[in-house]
Amino acid sequence: MLKTIAIIGAGPGLGYSLAKTFGRQGFRIALVSRTQEKLDQYAEQLNEMGIEAQGFAADITNKMQLTRAFQEIKNTFGTIDVVEFSPHSGSVPVTSVLETTDESVLQIFNNVVIGAINTARQVIPDMMERGEGAILFTSDLSAMSPSAMFGNSGIAMSGLRNYILNLHERLLPRGVFVGHLSISPLIKKGTEFDPDQVAEAWYALYKRRTQAEETFPKGIMQLLN
Repeated sequence: MLKTIAIIGAGPGLGYSLAKTFGRQGFRIALVSRTQEKLDQYAEQLNEMGIEAQGFAADITNKMQLTRAFQEIKNTFGTIDVVEFSPHSGSVPVTSVLETTDESVLQIFNNVVIGAINTARQVIPDMMERGEGAILFTSDLSAMSPSAMFGNSGIAMSGLRNYILNLHERLLPRGVFVGHLSISPLIKKGTEFDPDQVAEAWYALYKRRTQAEETFPKGIMQLLN
């Protein structure tokens, strides 16, 4: 029986690469982001590759829209086996630490942390009941190491990491894997940081299920520190 992955915050970069990677491994794909028209385009391209995919529009910061999207995914595909959450700063600029204000933190915090919590809570009860499933969170490297250039996003991303690691500890004994991949901000198609490579790294981390987190590229924190 085919499994289903829901990609939250799906876009033309990593989200699309994840859809291709998991789709080639036999997953059906549920794509969630704000614009239905764009989601329909991604789904059509994936369907042409032989990957079953459908888009479900929702603003991830809107709890009611997110809940409705998850219900539509369950109505369409049944069980959600894997969720991947790619937080984004939306239209909020990243501010250095001296330029960081309560407003600049709050907006990113709502996108990244509140969006992640609301997403996870949509699937945790079902996954715990079944004793299987996976919730995957993508962050940037400010989650792993403080950087004065990433004042507001670093606060949100490090908060997200705290939530992820605590979830991992509590849910792993219940059969649910929670993983974290912290990626370089240099991700760009056609480079050594191509999102297709990030997606492959994500699938490997998901399949192994032996560690809570990894960076892409591996070992980059040693170079930065």
